Amino acid sequence: MFRPKLFTLLKTYNRSTLTADAVAGLTVGIIALPLAMAFAIASGLPPERGLFTAIVAGFLISLLGGSRVQIGGPTGAFVVIVSGIVAEFGYDGLVWCMLMAGGLLILFGLCRLGGLIRFIPFPVTTGFTSGIAVVIFSTQIKDLLGLEMATVPAEFLPKWAAYFQSSGTVSPATAALGIGSILLISVLRRWNPRTPAMLVSMLATTAAAALLHLDVETIGSRFGDLPRMLPAPGLPAVGVSELGRLIPAAFTVALLAAIESLLSATVADGMIGGKHRPNTELIAQGIANIGSAFFGGIPATGAIARTAANVKSGARSPVAGIIHAIVLALVLLLFAPLAKRVPLATLAGILVVVAWNMGERHHFMAILKGPRSDRLVLVLTFVLTVLVDLTVAVQVGIVLSALLFIRRMAENANVSVITDAVCGDVDAAEDPKAFALREVPPGVEVYEIEGPFFFGMADTFWNALGNRRSNIPVLILRIRNVPAIDATGLHNLRELHRKCLKDGTRLVFSGVALQPKAAFTRSGFLDEVGAENFCPTIDDALERARRITQE
Repeated sequence: MFRPKLFTLLKTYNRSTLTADAVAGLTVGIIALPLAMAFAIASGLPPERGLFTAIVAGFLISLLGGSRVQIGGPTGAFVVIVSGIVAEFGYDGLVWCMLMAGGLLILFGLCRLGGLIRFIPFPVTTGFTSGIAVVIFSTQIKDLLGLEMATVPAEFLPKWAAYFQSSGTVSPATAALGIGSILLISVLRRWNPRTPAMLVSMLATTAAAALLHLDVETIGSRFGDLPRMLPAPGLPAVGVSELGRLIPAAFTVALLAAIESLLSATVADGMIGGKHRPNTELIAQGIANIGSAFFGGIPATGAIARTAANVKSGARSPVAGIIHAIVLALVLLLFAPLAKRVPLATLAGILVVVAWNMGERHHFMAILKGPRSDRLVLVLTFVLTVLVDLTVAVQVGIVLSALLFIRRMAENANVSVITDAVCGDVDAAEDPKAFALREVPPGVEVYEIEGPFFFGMADTFWNALGNRRSNIPVLILRIRNVPAIDATGLHNLRELHRKCLKDGTRLVFSGVALQPKAAFTRSGFLDEVGAENFCPTIDDALERARRITQE
């Protein structure tokens, strides 16, 4: 179950592979540097917390993960949830939230739930990803434009109202650096996509601010000097009551980490033609988040953009991800004193670009042109993410998707009487097993159920069976097109059997599929009805009805 890709690939590892991984690791390490600091600051924390995460979690994800080229670290998807946790519980609460989320991720992997993550509806993931992009953009306006504001409201609408009230305090120098960083990144990416545009932008704007002696806020003026090494591992104290309040947030962090990491690994598979091990990846993500918590980091997951850059840079194994973490550790050791000169407007500009890239605009518009139910889920998830909370948005989106799916399945299910079907039907011409080709014994009624027999079609079932005659000797249920049955469906059949016994009617089944037959056997329903009354084909069921009527 837990089989890290690294240990498998080391069996055939050679010098040329190491060279390719070293180049890719160095490249991605350079790309990750400004992002790691920016994500931490956007989450309301000092920039070093992002670097600690990229080093510790990035190393553990590559060492223990189930993907060949996955790059792990802080991502934009966590900005909203992390900032909310920090605002309510402080950083100590975030640490315990990460520990619980890490434990949940490990449990997901041990329970082999890696394959189930793909069942999260696409409108839900698109809705909250687009919502996160809007929220990230809205949190960067103050630093991007240098607005003079004592406090920035946490809620979306009051935040923008405060921005408009402070619009007269825009700092021209700060706005020039922030907007300039966005334009420089865009130009560099269009001119040469392989250029580490965000790092170049950060270095260029930092140099400009220093040479021109611009009066702008920097990392140093707000946070002081960055530490030059990882902190000693440790955990803060926390009360039991706070742990209970953190459980919903921990579940959201775990679910988000699982979705992002497996989505990133799937994208990487498509780029390299490989196949990741989802359960191993979940366990590695859990261990990485626990490790990040011990060393003063923030939540981590697979980073799609950095993983793609890793592949494009020639990575062949998880060693590239390990080298990426080592590069960041060396940067922290050797260049931390210089980081305090980086303007916050530059990091804000970088995050605006990140928000634009993760906005899912094409997917969003495509879903808006699709079925009405998908549009509803998308818009509701998006609006709740922006205006309320990511946790609420994910929960409501998944529940609403499930309810709409249940309704759709129930609408497609059908229960109909087919006793009076006549020969010559289109159904008979296309299907040699069609009922219209058969002769029904006198006094026998035949109903056919189509679709999964679950709680969503209970009303349909009873509405159809309510019209049956009560004095018939045999009632045949043809269920060849029922692939599955749940407890409610089984209960409904038991109730029908009880009513049939009361009316003196024998219940006969035709064409029972594997899952319903297994459910009938385990529950004892097969013995209640009698094994002789379960027939493999409609011809056998009709012959059984003839024998019953002749008794």
